[in-house]
Amino acid sequence: MHRGKGMVFVGDSRVKADNRKANIPKDYSEYPGKTEAFWPNFLLREWMVGAVFLMGFLCLTVAHPAPLEAPADPSDGSYIPLPDWYFLFLFQLIKYQFASGDYNVLGTVIIPGVAFGALLLAPWLDTSKERRPHRRPIATALMMLGVISVIFLTWESVDQHDWEVAAQQGQLTEEAEIDMEAEGYEIYSQQQSCIGCHGDQMTGGSAGPNLLETEKSPEEVIEIVENGQGAMPGGEFEGSDEELQILAEYIANHGEDPE
Repeated sequence: MHRGKGMVFVGDSRVKADNRKANIPKDYSEYPGKTEAFWPNFLLREWMVGAVFLMGFLCLTVAHPAPLEAPADPSDGSYIPLPDWYFLFLFQLIKYQFASGDYNVLGTVIIPGVAFGALLLAPWLDTSKERRPHRRPIATALMMLGVISVIFLTWESVDQHDWEVAAQQGQLTEEAEIDMEAEGYEIYSQQQSCIGCHGDQMTGGSAGPNLLETEKSPEEVIEIVENGQGAMPGGEFEGSDEELQILAEYIANHGEDPE
């Protein structure tokens, strides 16, 4: 008990002070170099951003379905491959001389490995508490270099791709009704130069027309096979004259046994 100025102050250790506060995260905006509470502020915002992005992505897939092509044909040597858009910059990188051929490992493993490895190690390589880009010149420069490189390589890949040819290759077509038991098809299937351009169904591709739509006589077919026409070279038939005659009659008859 303490006496002073006519008032008596009594203290009792059994009475606990009421210092309890509501479970409200601190406002870290007043403290530079600090971050906000992970739960629930940061995590809730991340969930909301992820949900908005997911809904937008789903709407995009509904409005623009993924283009489908015919099943892969290993015999089609004229097919021009193109990866998905998020790999175009890597696809373009291996087109350059310093990242292809004898240096293929450099373009496919070392350069991407160093770039993505630096990105994963960024939190440990740059420990500055500054968040303004101009106060972090090295980290900002490296990030800008990476972003510009990805954008440039992606643009170059799109610009150099032959979209007119790509629009024709791999198209879904109805399965051709041809006689695969005929002797003419057996001869045709043994000619790699024929299958490589016209496909195993004779429906054509980016390098050769549809043979089932030809309106040429057997003699005209033989003339083209022997001497070539347009981009098609001649003299590549591997077989006897009798086999060439059977093949020509088979093609002229639209994939059916003339007998």
